[in-house]
Amino acid sequence: MEWNDFGVAERLMRYVQIDTQSDPNSDSFPSTEKQKDLSRLLQQELLAIGLEDATMDANGYVMATIPATIAPDALAALKLPVICFCAHVDTAPDCSGTNVKPILHKQYNGAPIILPDDPTQIITVEKYPYLKSFIGKEIITASGKTLLGADDKAGVAIIVSLAAYLMQNPSIQHGPIKILFTPDEEVGKGADFIDFKKLNANFGYTLDGGALGCFEMESFSADQLILTIDGVMAHPGSAKGVMQNAIKIASDIIAALPRDQWCPEHTEGKLGFVHPTNIQGGAEQVQIEFLIRDFDTANLAIYEARLLEIAETVIHQNPNYNRAAVQIQVKQQYRNMKEVIDQYPQMVDLAFAAYQRAGIKPIVEPIRGGTDGSRMSFMGLPTANIFTGMQAIHSKHEWVGVSDMQQAVQVLAYMVEIN
Repeated sequence: MEWNDFGVAERLMRYVQIDTQSDPNSDSFPSTEKQKDLSRLLQQELLAIGLEDATMDANGYVMATIPATIAPDALAALKLPVICFCAHVDTAPDCSGTNVKPILHKQYNGAPIILPDDPTQIITVEKYPYLKSFIGKEIITASGKTLLGADDKAGVAIIVSLAAYLMQNPSIQHGPIKILFTPDEEVGKGADFIDFKKLNANFGYTLDGGALGCFEMESFSADQLILTIDGVMAHPGSAKGVMQNAIKIASDIIAALPRDQWCPEHTEGKLGFVHPTNIQGGAEQVQIEFLIRDFDTANLAIYEARLLEIAETVIHQNPNYNRAAVQIQVKQQYRNMKEVIDQYPQMVDLAFAAYQRAGIKPIVEPIRGGTDGSRMSFMGLPTANIFTGMQAIHSKHEWVGVSDMQQAVQVLAYMVEIN
């Protein structure tokens, strides 16, 4: 297969110039209307490629089918699974996605890359050792004031490039292939309104991974926990012996958390964590929001019970807090997709065979986070995650190697081709 002419770099550089940043504080769906600007463009591009059923719904989801190239009777005899390839259109709220200026660096020479719009932003091989793999090759960066948006517009570009390649090469035999582009993945809502009945796929793969060869089929299980501290309010002029300040109680609870364990800044690999992310309120009541993460779903309840125990201990051991109260509210976010994917070994075998055919060694590592696939797997579509090449995501240093994206297209084409 000739895989150097997929056009994936050109597509990425067009897509990233469309601002699609999502908003975690929005109550709408999608969280920002501007995400639909890219969704509409993608629908039109898929129609132009020849995917006649390409649609965008009111929620901004884009769905399409790459039609089978073998006769229906032969297709029925083969009993091929219907595969879905998925990517998200939104970019992270962590860094500006407005006025992204992508830069294609041809034949990167290994020197520090000084981004032109902010010369203090410098990308080096010392900071990003994977960059050494692209000396003499093409990479794409932003210009220094924004993220690039390869997360996950690299995935989008890879899937559209696959569709174009297969439609231009009808001699490649394959079954029907589903395409799905989602909004709001970065704010944890990307799977909220997927019409799985309309999608009608057996299993899927998100294109939302990092370095060449990575294959992710295991993620954190995740809860959000809100700890509410109710103090006792009084006028500060006559508060002696009466006021029990919720802000001070909350501060003592945070101070009582382990400092060098059980937190993201001191855990790696398969270790989970409890992570305070937001605190708000006043002297009468304070709420602290926590992210609870572990690869073993059963550990979440243990962490939550321990957190409540720490909070109650702080209150009970301080006589000045004897009328204060604490309670927790837990909201399930997503679960470890491995619990579902383990029941579908054929989807892992299919991916690994395509990697091998492309000359790529699979790198199987757990995700210390989650993707749309984490939720989709528990909503009826077992979904693993495939590499795109994206690096330094959610930052002004974000970059991607063009050859990684090209090889991702190649892997997808091998996955669907009937030998």
